[in-house]
Amino acid sequence: MIHTIDLHFQQIPKTIAAFIVESSEGPILVETGPHSTFPQLKKGIEKLGYRIEEIQHVLLTHIHLDHAGSSWAFAENGAVVYVHPLGYGHLNAPERLMESAARIYKDQMHSLWGQMKPIPEQQPQKVENGEVITIGQNQFTAWHTPGHAVHHIAWQLNDKLFCGDVAGVKVNGGPVVPPCPPPDINLEDWKQSIELMRNLELSSIYLTHFGEIKDWKTHLNALERVLNDWANWILPHFKAGREMNDIIPDFQNHVKQSLLDAGLTQEGLAQYEAANPSWMSVAGLLRYWKKRLP
Repeated sequence: MIHTIDLHFQQIPKTIAAFIVESSEGPILVETGPHSTFPQLKKGIEKLGYRIEEIQHVLLTHIHLDHAGSSWAFAENGAVVYVHPLGYGHLNAPERLMESAARIYKDQMHSLWGQMKPIPEQQPQKVENGEVITIGQNQFTAWHTPGHAVHHIAWQLNDKLFCGDVAGVKVNGGPVVPPCPPPDINLEDWKQSIELMRNLELSSIYLTHFGEIKDWKTHLNALERVLNDWANWILPHFKAGREMNDIIPDFQNHVKQSLLDAGLTQEGLAQYEAANPSWMSVAGLLRYWKKRLP
C-alpha cells in the first residue's frame, strides 16, 4: 500500500508530498521533502503507526532540496538512500548544493529548506538505469529520466510510478505545469523521458507536487504541450537580449493568467507558486536557450 504524506510546505497544503510504501522489511520512504518540513513528515509517519527509526530505505527521485533535503536525517538512523549516480556526490558533500541555493534564496534559505548535512559515503547507493531494487516483497525499477535534472530517477513499483518532477506539477485538479529551474533544463531529454514514461504499463503516477494521477497519459501529453509553450514564450525575449529580472513579471503574468483561465482560485495560485515558483522557470529556460543558441 502507498500512503501520501502532505508536508504542508510553507504552511500551504498539497505543495510537497512524501510517500510511504508498506513492506515486509518495514516502511519505505519515497522522497523526504526539505528539512524545514521534517516535523510534518515525522508526524505523518507516526500517524501511520511507524517510527522514524524504522525507515531503513529512502528512495530519492533527485537531489533538489524540496525532494531530498531531509535524507540525511534518515541516514543518521542507518537508512540506505538510493540515488542517481550523478546525485551521489552531493549527498556526501552538500556544500556546493547549499551554496548554490543560498545565492538564490539568501535570507530565506533556512526558513524554506532548513539544514542539509553530509551523508556518510557508505550509505547512499548509486542506482543505474533499469536497475531493480528489491525491498521485502517490493521491487522498484529505477528509470533515469533527465530533462528537469540530470540526476533524476522515476521509480516504478508494479504499475505505479513515482515521478518526482519529470511529470510536472499538478495541484487539486488544476492544470499541469513543468518546473524548469536552472541549471539542468533540457527539452530534448525531457521529451525523451516523457516518451519513456508513456511506454510503461501503468495504472497511475505519483507527483511530488502533488499526489496520484490516474489519467496519466492525458497528463503527460498536456505536460509536453505546456513545456513547449513556456520554452517558446521565453525564446523571443532571449533573442531580444532582455534581462531575466525584466522578463520575470511578464512571465509570471502569463502563467497566472493561464492558471486563472483554468479556474484556479487565489488559494490555488498560492499552491502552484509554492510548489513551482514561476520566476525559477525564467532562469532555467533562459539558461537552456543560451546553451542552444549562444
